[in-house]
Formats: sequence, structure tokens, C-alpha cells
Amino acid sequence: MQTEDIDGKTLETWTPEEVATAMKKGEIVLIDVRTPAEYAFEHVEGALLFPMAFFDPHYLPSQREKPIVLMCGSSARSGKMARKVLEAGAQSIAHLEGGFGKWKKDNQPYIGTDMPSGAPKRMDNAPE
Repeated sequence: MQTEDIDGKTLETWTPEEVATAMKKGEIVLIDVRTPAEYAFEHVEGALLFPMAFFDPHYLPSQREKPIVLMCGSSARSGKMARKVLEAGAQSIAHLEGGFGKWKKDNQPYIGTDMPSGAPKRMDNAPE
């Protein structure tokens, strides 16, 4: 995990492996800030959807029990929303390095779409 100090507050950048491990252990809340359509097509299992278009840091759950990690497709939007969270008064927030694109590139499992049926399908994304 990398950390960056922003006006005395902490912005953390987690790798896909760190997020996957923490998700399996139930140690974090992962929030996807992509559009509903992007999320519906493919997403990290267990990630909550809070689209950037409607993102208001005041509606985020407390981080007292579990830290929040934000994610998007490339980490550009999640980085912007993380800064917005810090500006709203949070002392720290995290986001996923490289976003969902890096998540898939690093062969992490996700929920995708079965193209013939249109149904959700678990994808292990393991190399052939």
C-alpha cells in the first residue's frame, strides 16, 4: 500500500492483491464509483455501488469498523472521489490502484456477464 499526505490527511492506494485479501477476510468496504451500467456488466463481488455522478461523501458508512476503499475502471475517478472524501473532513481514505482494469489484469476474480444468456457469471480470470 502506498500513502500520500494531502493537507495532513492520508490517501492510501491499495493494490488489487491487497484489496482481494482484505475482501476475503471481511476487513474492508469496497465501493465502486463507476456507472450502474459498468457495474452491471462486471464488478468485484461484494463491492457496493455509489456512482460518481451521485457521490456525496456524507452518505458513506463510518470507517470505525472497516476502512473504505474506492474503485473505478482505471483509478482516475476513484482518486477524484477519494480527494473529495478528504475535503469533506475524513482523515483517511483509500482507493484501488489501476482500478477494475488492473484488477482483471492481475487475474483477480469478479462477476462478469455470460454473453449468450446475459446472466451474471463468476469469472476466475485465471490465465489459460
